Amino acid sequence: EVQLVESGGGFVQAGGSLRLSCTASGLNFDDYVIGWFRQAPGKEREGVSCIADNNVTTYYADSVKGRFTMSADIAKNTVYLEMNNVNPGDTAVYSCAALYIDCGFEAEYWGQGTQVTVSS
Repeated sequence: EVQLVESGGGFVQAGGSLRLSCTASGLNFDDYVIGWFRQAPGKEREGVSCIADNNVTTYYADSVKGRFTMSADIAKNTVYLEMNNVNPGDTAVYSCAALYIDCGFEAEYWGQGTQVTVSS
């Protein structure tokens, strides 16, 4: 059974930092890559970041580029999303997902999500 478990969400003031973690189990990492997504109230879910090519290549949404950094610890089956200089627009439920083969494909497995709230 594939499981993705996020942690690290919470409350943070604007300009602050937060690190999210996503630990995967039961996943064949030869076939899947991991992405971060977020959904704010009343808005559609958007892709935030994705790591591929054996954790060499990372992609970022324009809205987070230069502020967020995604990384992976292969030995721990865990990916991280370092969020710096956050703003209230970053408030959302953040979820990690496993995408088949590459970042451009649909996510097949999802974590339960973790809430990030940024106060002004």
